[in-house]
Amino acid sequence: MFPGEVWGATAEERAARLPCDEIHPDGLAADRAVSVDAPPSLVWAWLCQIRLAPYSYDRLDNFGKPSPPVRTPDLVNLEVGQRFMRRFTLVGFERDDHVTIQAGRVVITYAVRPEGAGTRLVARAIFHGPAVIGRPLGLVDMIMMRRQLLNLKTHAEAEHAAVTTG
Repeated sequence: MFPGEVWGATAEERAARLPCDEIHPDGLAADRAVSVDAPPSLVWAWLCQIRLAPYSYDRLDNFGKPSPPVRTPDLVNLEVGQRFMRRFTLVGFERDDHVTIQAGRVVITYAVRPEGAGTRLVARAIFHGPAVIGRPLGLVDMIMMRRQLLNLKTHAEAEHAAVTTG
C-alpha cells in the first residue's frame, strides 16, 4: 500500500468491482469512502452536483468560487459526455447507483450503496500511467477527495434532516 491509497474504505469495498476497473484494469487504484446519514437517492442527487463544482477546497480547485450550498434538482438528469468539475467527462452511470467520470489517464467511479438507514458513498480513482506519477497523485487526490466526500456528506445530511424534521 502507498500513502493515499485508502481513506475510509473497507477491505470489502476495496475488493468490489466498479465500472472504472473496466476502463483501466491495470491502473493504480485509490479507494475512499464515507458513511452518510441520508437515503441513497439523496446522496446520489448530491453526487450529481459535482457537475457544477468539485465540493472540495474551492480556493484551490474551483478558482475561489464557492461550491453551491443548495442542490440543483435537475442535475440528476445525466447523459454520457456531460462535463463534471470542468475537467472530467461522464463516461457511464446508473441512476441512484454510480457515476463514472474520466479525464485523460484518470478515471473515477463514485458508487452509492445502502448502509442500514443511510448510505455508503464509495469512490475509486484509477491512475493509468507510471507509479512514480500515480502515487503522488493518489496522495493529493486523497486530500482533495476526502474533503469532497465530507462536504457531500454534510450537504446530504443537512437536506435529509431538514426534510425529516421540518
